Amino acid sequence: MVRWLSDDEQTTWQAFIRLRQRMDAALAAGFAQDGLSPADYEILVPLSAAPDGCLRAKELGAEICWEKSRLSKHLARMAARGLVERRTAQEDARGILVELTAAGREALERAAPNHVDLVRRLFIDVLTPEEARALRALADKVVAEAECSTGLNL
Repeated sequence: MVRWLSDDEQTTWQAFIRLRQRMDAALAAGFAQDGLSPADYEILVPLSAAPDGCLRAKELGAEICWEKSRLSKHLARMAARGLVERRTAQEDARGILVELTAAGREALERAAPNHVDLVRRLFIDVLTPEEARALRALADKVVAEAECSTGLNL
């Protein structure tokens, strides 16, 4: 039997959906000013933090919770723009390495200050320290349940 949402639960869920949609739209507009998409940024950040700016495609996909086909298609677009390079792993001919290029690092460094300013203005600065702690606790709780329930490390 389906446990339908109560009116209050539905209102809570819809509030979360609106939050996610509005933040996604605002971030996309911010990235567009710097010639990037949110997906580009999502890929560039873990590459910039990786040793030598390089990760196995499989590890990158797991870190950002993308399926193989989505990642492959987006990496092809980014490679065509010179933001990343893809190559076969020497120790495993089936593995693909993704490397951040100098142009990719420059694009990330150009976009990062604007991104941080936007995140701060729209998100961080509107929360009290107590609200921020509560949000982190709620996010951790929901993420843990999603990972446990799906059997995936989202």
